[in-house]
Amino acid sequence: MNANEVLRIVDAIHRDKNIEKEIVFEGIEAALVSAAKKHYGEESDITVNIDRKDGTIRANINGEELDSEEAVGRIGAQTAKQVMIQKIREAERDALFDEYEELLNHMVSGIIQRYEGGAATVALTNVEAILPRSEQIPGETHHANERVRATVYEVRKAGSRVKVILSRRSPSLVQRLFEQEIPEIADGVIEVRGISREPGYRSKVAVSSSDARVDCVGACVGVRGNRIKNIVDELAGERIDIVRWDEDLEVLIPNALSPATVEQVILCKMLGRAIVLVSEDQLSLAIGRRGQNVRLASKLSGWDIEIMTQEELAESIDRAVEGFSQLEGMAIELAEKLVEEGFLSYDDLSIIEPDDLMQMGGLSEEQVNSIVEQAEERAEAAEEAAAEARRQKREQERLEAEVAEAEAAAAEARGDSSEDDTPEEGGTAEEATEPTEGESTDAETAPAEGEEAEKTEADAGQAPPQ
Repeated sequence: MNANEVLRIVDAIHRDKNIEKEIVFEGIEAALVSAAKKHYGEESDITVNIDRKDGTIRANINGEELDSEEAVGRIGAQTAKQVMIQKIREAERDALFDEYEELLNHMVSGIIQRYEGGAATVALTNVEAILPRSEQIPGETHHANERVRATVYEVRKAGSRVKVILSRRSPSLVQRLFEQEIPEIADGVIEVRGISREPGYRSKVAVSSSDARVDCVGACVGVRGNRIKNIVDELAGERIDIVRWDEDLEVLIPNALSPATVEQVILCKMLGRAIVLVSEDQLSLAIGRRGQNVRLASKLSGWDIEIMTQEELAESIDRAVEGFSQLEGMAIELAEKLVEEGFLSYDDLSIIEPDDLMQMGGLSEEQVNSIVEQAEERAEAAEEAAAEARRQKREQERLEAEVAEAEAAAAEARGDSSEDDTPEEGGTAEEATEPTEGESTDAETAPAEGEEAEKTEADAGQAPPQ
């Protein structure tokens, strides 16, 4: 290995593997030192230096300097080569790791190579990544040779390789798609201020504009919805609500609960909760299917949102004041103050900061501890009562199912007995078994075997719960 060959190897590795030349030089030096120690012994004091300009190798072994040919010849070029290859692979792995670590939460595009067991292997520019089932959009399927876009979710070293995990469930995928499809976001005129997402179902994206002439919501939707349609198509039909951002929570929260109409927002700052009042006809719309709308609005605003009507709030206030007043050491005035701050249950009261309660009621530390302890006990009792109510409901449903099953069996038995051959009044058994002209046999008129049972079971399953 002469000087020119060293420089040629370093330059080739730098260009092919995209590894800094200094890292390659250090790898070759480390390889030569490792190989030399195998020849001279691990206790030997060995240093190897390569001139970065002319590639000259200088070796020093136990204070004795060797020329380059002797150093490489004695060490053994083959051993040095093996160690050098290992070092270069490690350097290549580290370079890949650094490259993809910088791409965390950024979008990449690749071709699916394999799709097995629900997990997809995706070929990126210089590495194979994994898109596991847990990071795919629910209901979405993929196939080989399909191009897919996802964000880099995790990067870790695995031996001499780099393992890259992709995600299509991350909220950052929605943000990157907005940046790609909407030029005003890429230019910085419109800013994405927050995203809450339930992958495959619905997302809420809060945006704001730094230019009063640019409508942030209209720009994101696009002419006839063409911009947002491209994003929805990429997300397998996921519904996207674009929300106008506002620093004022009393404006932002109603925007986030769109399309429901909000009457009033009451902020309970001590609890980080917002009580949102709506009319009766807007209640289900504000909550959303299975609570989805209010849940996404809560994530977007960062506040716990509770939807109520005026009547429900009045009932909750009366119930809370009455309940808190029953606690030993709690004056009616303090109970009313707590309710004004949004404390409407024993659960709420059990997590209050003791210092806040002492200040509000002018109480001692012992009195506060006693009140909080009572609240915790009553909250636990209420939870146990609720759990018992749920258990009784399940038991009742089970009993109803058993009764319905028994009724179905009885109906089936009655249907079987009615099909038995019985002689008509005034006739004999023999006459009854012989059909007259124009009559059909029992086999022709009776339902097919199992038909009656199936009908009865279906009827039982459609019976309304009691």
